[in-house]
Amino acid sequence: MTSFDPQPSRRILLAGAGAVGLGGLAGEALAAPAAAPLLNPVVRQRADAQVFRHTDGYYYLTGSVPEYDRLIVRRSRTLAGLATAQEAVIWRRPTEGKLGGYIWAPELHWLDGAWHMYFAAGDKGQPFRIRTYVLRCQGRNALTGTWSLLGEVATPWDSFNLDSTIFHHKGVRWFCWAQKEPGIETNSNLYLAPMATPLTLARPPVRLTVPTLDWEVRGFKVAEAPAVLVRNGRVFIAYSASATDDRYCLGLLSADADADLMAEGSWTKSPVPVLVSSEETGVWGPGHNSFTVDEQGRDVLVFHGRDYKAIKGNPLFDPNRHTRVQRLYYKPDGTPDFGVPAGAGEIPDRFSPVDRPGAFLRVEGDAVNVGAGALATTQLRQKAGPGGVVTLEPILRPGHGLRVEGGAVAVAADPATAFRRVKGLAGKGVSFQAPDGGYLMHRDGAVVVGAAKDAKARAAATFVVS
Repeated sequence: MTSFDPQPSRRILLAGAGAVGLGGLAGEALAAPAAAPLLNPVVRQRADAQVFRHTDGYYYLTGSVPEYDRLIVRRSRTLAGLATAQEAVIWRRPTEGKLGGYIWAPELHWLDGAWHMYFAAGDKGQPFRIRTYVLRCQGRNALTGTWSLLGEVATPWDSFNLDSTIFHHKGVRWFCWAQKEPGIETNSNLYLAPMATPLTLARPPVRLTVPTLDWEVRGFKVAEAPAVLVRNGRVFIAYSASATDDRYCLGLLSADADADLMAEGSWTKSPVPVLVSSEETGVWGPGHNSFTVDEQGRDVLVFHGRDYKAIKGNPLFDPNRHTRVQRLYYKPDGTPDFGVPAGAGEIPDRFSPVDRPGAFLRVEGDAVNVGAGALATTQLRQKAGPGGVVTLEPILRPGHGLRVEGGAVAVAADPATAFRRVKGLAGKGVSFQAPDGGYLMHRDGAVVVGAAKDAKARAAATFVVS
């Protein structure tokens, strides 16, 4: 059993997306959540983050530490709890010889009844002689068990390689990684092969992609850090490209789920990056991602990014690549829509009126409407205030919020209107009651605050949260 999340059905995902605020009396205030809110960054100074929900019910996190000298694991029953969960150091690099160099990009996997940690390590005196190694744990508790070196992963070439991941598909355990192939003038390409053992491949690999596009070769020619997601009849591999400063970004490969994954022609590369730095949200160098699901079964993107653009010196030694999460959405054709990296604060939501499925509460400039548009224009934070009220902040306009003036709704600098978040007036979802007693609603696409006097108005004032 791999440590990659079991694939929930679309039914489970869709049920989870509408689960907020179900039941109860219309207009009844929602109880404040007992658990701490999920805020970004989730964990500071943890780069190359892998987060997953294991079958034991825990979320696990591992990642690179700024000192590149040890391997860590933390776990929590909730995603938010990872922020404060106790962190265990399961292994430290030796002071001399092999594995005494930089320790990078760990991934934790449950294989053949035991925990395994895959990671990249250099040698003392040759810290960039990076190869992939595996530790195995004696005991079912990854944080307290005894870890020992199982060995080095055997790849086709004795060359720079790192960022391995493992997934299961169609009864096959697959190994995907980045490596510098002799004869190809890049820093790293992506490769895929079935596994024979935790240390060996069952077949020679297929080369999935070589960095050639302009957004893959800025600073360095890099394709690295593959992360696999199987959804909507396809296998998606997100990967990271270019230098690790503000130019770092995500690309995407895809193949039909029934295709021969070992055929290079089965894979298609997105011609443009799918996640890049955002001036509006203040997140720079988003990359080295993983995928998980939240407590409601909704897909979640995990990645690291900085809170600033300018870096002094080598970006590899800037410590402030923080672990971040946000929900992952899908385009009508079933491909992931990564949107933009959301900035610091609450994880943003989308709000779809129950009488306009497929349309969302949307912000463009200072205007607020209900309709379709770029994902980032439909994502707003529910920022909790005293007394159980919330303000709604568009992620592209930090420090701004929805403000009601004379029944009209627009975006303005704080103070924003404090809404009372209540159970949906139409019997599901949520509604937002303004201080004057009216409700946030739409009228033919325009967003206003008004009275919910009849069933039609109550539907227009009720939003499904996703």
